[in-house]
Amino acid sequence: MAGTLLVAACGAGGSDGDGRPSAAEAVPDIECAASGKVRGSGSSAQQNAMKRWIQQYQRACAGVEVAYNPLGSGAGVAQFQRGATAFGGTDEALSRQDVEESKGVCDGGRAIDLPMTGGPIAIGHNVPGVSGLVLDAPTLARLFDARITRWNHPSIQRLNPGTALPDLPVVPVHRADDSGTTQNLTAYLKAAARKSWPYPAGKKWQARGGQSGTGSDGVAGTVAQTEGAIGYFELSFAVKRGIDTVRIATGASEPVAPSTESASAGIAEAEVAGEGGDLALNLDYRTSAEGAYPIVLVTYEIVCDTGNDPETLPALKSFLSYTAGEDGQRLLPSIHHAPLPDSVAAQVREVVSTLS
Repeated sequence: MAGTLLVAACGAGGSDGDGRPSAAEAVPDIECAASGKVRGSGSSAQQNAMKRWIQQYQRACAGVEVAYNPLGSGAGVAQFQRGATAFGGTDEALSRQDVEESKGVCDGGRAIDLPMTGGPIAIGHNVPGVSGLVLDAPTLARLFDARITRWNHPSIQRLNPGTALPDLPVVPVHRADDSGTTQNLTAYLKAAARKSWPYPAGKKWQARGGQSGTGSDGVAGTVAQTEGAIGYFELSFAVKRGIDTVRIATGASEPVAPSTESASAGIAEAEVAGEGGDLALNLDYRTSAEGAYPIVLVTYEIVCDTGNDPETLPALKSFLSYTAGEDGQRLLPSIHHAPLPDSVAAQVREVVSTLS
């Protein structure tokens, strides 16, 4: 099980792209709460971002303790609904049933979705001697459903003319736990490969065959260690382990590689679908815009609009105001996350200020 990201207040340390602040980096100018303990859990997609945010926040706000446990989106929602955490992290907006259930923990209110970070879901592979691999949605669908079983399959060769593909078994790797990353990948496959992906979009993996890993780090670790493997995880996990990633043929003039820039281009086409203080976004998984990576996710922090614990509320508002603020969003590209569009970040900050 992934451990809780509990970071003590610290002085300046080094920013090496893995969440440690730089010795020369200024302490963020944050409107701190005087004290408080804020607990969160959920999405492992934001694990690296949350680690960095906590470290930076507590450099400025020594009186507040923030902890985040990257158990996966499903567990994050469940713990929030039980009142075990002040906020949950999820890569899928709350369902109507989730909102109804939240009224039991949000005294006089309901849970709302606050987008906080985005990024590409990288398709990572371990095919010796092959880099710059190009795949499209129908081919990905058949690979993850164990209907393409060898890497020299004609469908893969067609997309990669001139590449020497090995006669090597394909080992698809998926999440073992309920996951917003799975939900976003399957939503992409359902939208962009409708005829090739017979399963509904959802947090629980339903395709056949393959291996599994817990959390994005578990999937990335399995791919890194297994020749012939292909899996899905946030870009930061691919970079950390040196895993080759797939370029996606979307119908644009060139296949699109996962990056913070290409993910931002995809997320920028989303529309706010929530009502009131809820800022859930509708993503366009079928985009063919130039330079727009189509397999993206947005991680939301779920909080009570009203009925938050008064002992943790000031610290919760202070921390989320920082993560949605300019300083918190500015550091995201250095750890392979995509910042929110400015207009969305401003809306998030406005809603955070109204929490009660």
